[in-house]
Amino acid sequence: MNGNGIVTRRSRYGFDETVSRLTALIQGKGAQIFAVIDHAGEAAAAGLSMRPTKVIVFGSPTAGTPLMIAAPTLAIDLPLKILVAEDEDGTVSMAYNTAEYIADRHGLARSQAAALGAGDALTAALV
Repeated sequence: MNGNGIVTRRSRYGFDETVSRLTALIQGKGAQIFAVIDHAGEAAAAGLSMRPTKVIVFGSPTAGTPLMIAAPTLAIDLPLKILVAEDEDGTVSMAYNTAEYIADRHGLARSQAAALGAGDALTAALV
């Protein structure tokens, strides 16, 4: 983790397979995928070029709603997100905010942070 609450992990899979496996893992855990934002695709549509980059936006209203009731500003960070990006040499990385960072940012108790820690478990299956 770097100093701003972001964890970056290297995937052992290529870009498309990493995105596919993450979305399947998320759905397999019973969470909902709200969006997959294709930054590179949108850049191309605007006549610009960038490496493959997608953000998977996901969560569970059952888990997230009680936390947002306790800390309404949490809605700025929920649903959760995982960034999948490919660098120049083809290395694929996955990045996400730590549960502790999000909890601290919104004044949640550490006991409430567990519901925000999906990034660790999901990405662990792909490293």
